[in-house]
Amino acid sequence: MRHTISILLENEAGALSRVAGLFSARGYNIESLTVAPTEDPSMSRMTIVTKGTDEIIEQITKQLNKLIDVIKLIDLTEGVYIERELMLVKVNVSTAHHREEIKRFVDIFRGRIIDVSETNYTIEMTGTGDKLDAFIKTIDSTLILEVVRSGVLGIARGSKSLRV
Repeated sequence: MRHTISILLENEAGALSRVAGLFSARGYNIESLTVAPTEDPSMSRMTIVTKGTDEIIEQITKQLNKLIDVIKLIDLTEGVYIERELMLVKVNVSTAHHREEIKRFVDIFRGRIIDVSETNYTIEMTGTGDKLDAFIKTIDSTLILEVVRSGVLGIARGSKSLRV
């Protein structure tokens, strides 16, 4: 089963390396990893997506909690949560037909064209991974020049929050 784990950790050199090392040392795969400072510059929030049985996820969370850099963590998958990814896509729109078709798809998927040149559009899109995958599948693959994705971000719904 897929799990999204959100971690508050010390914003110090080597913290990311220790978390990633824990996964690789035990043979666990990280499907997605996103990390950035929080409103408190001494802490970072890391979101990890991984797959495993309940026993494996329990083992991962116990091992993560033992790391000195980890302040607090939550498995968002245990409750109701919101998940989003950011994607930038550069596409070839060298013909009027392609320009109109891409504009229509961007509107349908509620994205934005953020850069325009004579032959290319750069599109910004946010949403669930399934939505972003569907957008990519909708566009003629020969038109796609480049795709960049941020990885998953997640936050619990309602009053539940990951705070110190």
